[in-house]
Amino acid sequence: MTTTQPVLLQNLNNAVLTLSLNRPERLNAANDELLHALTNALKRAEADAAVRVVVITGAGRGFCAGQDLAEVQAGGAQTNFSEHLRRTYIPLIGAIRGLLKPVITAVNGVAAGAGASLALSGDIRLWSENASLVEVFSNIALVPDAGSTWFLPRLVGASRAFELMAFAEKVNAEMGLKMGLCEQVFSAETFAADVQAYAERLASRPLNALSLTKQALNFAQGNSLDAALDFEAVLQQRAGDHPEHAEGLRAFAEKRKPEFGKL
Repeated sequence: MTTTQPVLLQNLNNAVLTLSLNRPERLNAANDELLHALTNALKRAEADAAVRVVVITGAGRGFCAGQDLAEVQAGGAQTNFSEHLRRTYIPLIGAIRGLLKPVITAVNGVAAGAGASLALSGDIRLWSENASLVEVFSNIALVPDAGSTWFLPRLVGASRAFELMAFAEKVNAEMGLKMGLCEQVFSAETFAADVQAYAERLASRPLNALSLTKQALNFAQGNSLDAALDFEAVLQQRAGDHPEHAEGLRAFAEKRKPEFGKL
């Protein structure tokens, strides 16, 4: 157990919930306590109507240095990796992708191993100029996990993903932006403020429509065009029946900015 309580620092500001991984002395290397706390915090965010956007970032100079191997291997040489993943990372990544609110991963420093998977799992990825990402698994003869084999090739292509994984090649912020691993890179000095401002802009958008959009994108990743078209039609009806749509139409007619956050 860590001495710091809670493991995650939580702050709600203008409908934006910021969750900070809080093991800065270990570059936020993940242990069971941190992983379970983050998963539980995401579940609470889902149920909290005051939360419209969730930001995941790291305390100190790192985002997440990956799994704390000392904890996983505490039981001896015969580590049950499968059981550990099913108990920790699989529920966490599922909570992020299933959360019906936008999730921003704000990568303030190194994201390595499972920390790279976490960095890639957001709906939007914002990086500090000091950020870096490395699929470090092959350095210890392990397979990328926690979703990296799903996220990374969809962003950079299968061959480039394999190369990054095979050589554990570090990607800096400039490279990450060019490769499409992040949507924005901000100055390290103003990173927290820039992320907050970006998240607040996102929070002002129509939450129901964004939730349905996230569902549509998740569905389209594993289905045919015909199935995606049908699913879009179902979701479009839900969007059209929601008060957000009526507010959008009123605002358009009145030539003003829609106030989705007040609905």
